[in-house]
Amino acid sequence: MSTTADVPHLTRQNWLAKSEAWLDDRGKGAWIALMVLGFIAFWPIGLALLAYMIWSKRMFTGSCRKARHRTHVSRAFTPTGNAAFDAYRTETLRRLEEEQEAFQSFLERLRAAKDKAEFDQFMDERGKRSGNGDAVDHPAGA
Repeated sequence: MSTTADVPHLTRQNWLAKSEAWLDDRGKGAWIALMVLGFIAFWPIGLALLAYMIWSKRMFTGSCRKARHRTHVSRAFTPTGNAAFDAYRTETLRRLEEEQEAFQSFLERLRAAKDKAEFDQFMDERGKRSGNGDAVDHPAGA
C-alpha cells in the first residue's frame, strides 16, 4: 500500500528516468550537448552533468544504449513471484541465448569463408601477374 507522500518522489524519479532514457537513445553526443548547455547556463549544472557522465561510465563507453541494456538484462533475472512466468521467462531466455550463440557461430563461419575467398582471389591475381612476366616482389636476399 502506498501513501500520497510517495507519489511526488515516484513522479520525479520517473521523469528523470525518462529523460535519461531519451538522452541514451540519442547517444553520447546528446549527453555532451546537454553538458555544454549546462556549462553555458550555469557552470555547476555542467559540472554536475560531467561528474554524472564519468560516474555512470557514459563518457568512456562506446554507447549509452549498451549500458542501459545491461541494466535491463540484470533486472530480467530477478524473480517476479509468479512461478509460471518465471519458468517461462527462464526457458525463453535460455532459448534466446542458444540462438544467439548459433548465430554468432554462423557469423564467424561466414567471416572465415569471406576471408578465405578474398585471400584465394588475391593469390590467383598474384599468380596471374607472375605468370605474365610482371615483376614479383621477392624477399631481400632471395
